Amino acid sequence: MKLHRTYAIVLRYLYLFRRSFDRLSDAFYWPTIDLLLWGLTSVYFRTYIPNASTLIIMMVSGILFWIIVWRGQYEITVNLLEDLWNENLINIFVAPISFAEWVLAFVVIGVIKALVSFGFAMVVAFLLYRVKLFFFGWYFVPLIGLLIMTGWAVGFFVAGLILRFGTKIQTFAWTMVAVISPFSAIYYPVSVLPGWAQAVARVIPTSYVFEEARRVINRGTLDYRQLGISLALNLVYLTVGLVFLYRSFKAALNRGLVKVY
Repeated sequence: MKLHRTYAIVLRYLYLFRRSFDRLSDAFYWPTIDLLLWGLTSVYFRTYIPNASTLIIMMVSGILFWIIVWRGQYEITVNLLEDLWNENLINIFVAPISFAEWVLAFVVIGVIKALVSFGFAMVVAFLLYRVKLFFFGWYFVPLIGLLIMTGWAVGFFVAGLILRFGTKIQTFAWTMVAVISPFSAIYYPVSVLPGWAQAVARVIPTSYVFEEARRVINRGTLDYRQLGISLALNLVYLTVGLVFLYRSFKAALNRGLVKVY
């Protein structure tokens, strides 16, 4: 693996990000809208619930942490689609770039843009609601790390589907990760879900992370056993996603890299 090749792919996507209004709106516009919508909703609830400032913190932190999952998945799938739309994927692999270098570039650009969107949203949250999340401190590291791993796992799986079936299923690039959001307990505890939904939540890595984020808000501590479960699930899903993506990539190579519909 040559890191300068990965760097070249990352640089290409960064240039695209800087010049694309679509990408800029995804990184800054939609997080701001979410913060306005859900933040103002929680402010409204505060008029009915005495001392409900914690509710605002929980809602805002949920929005911010979900950005990490979304960006991790989005950068893998949409950047792949960008190359398919421009019929550029073949050009990339004419160069001596390996599958591992290509995937690593997606991971790196996902981390960069997730941190940019997350940092921007934190500033917006402070300006709108005076919500400061710095009390998370070093707890940010395991929480953000586990969330972006889930985003990668979903992104690898969806990218594999796109390589197999073409752009006719490109809507999965925006919608697939949303499937797990109701079971991730972003804004509410897992305990309020019906029994069947709780069973689903137990196999969703993000549900453990959001539960622990609320534990930090309420108690100032983390239960690392719960994070360990999330890590184990993430490793399983990442392995499955990478294997599926690799096999899809090989299948695409056998038919001329990819067929665009």
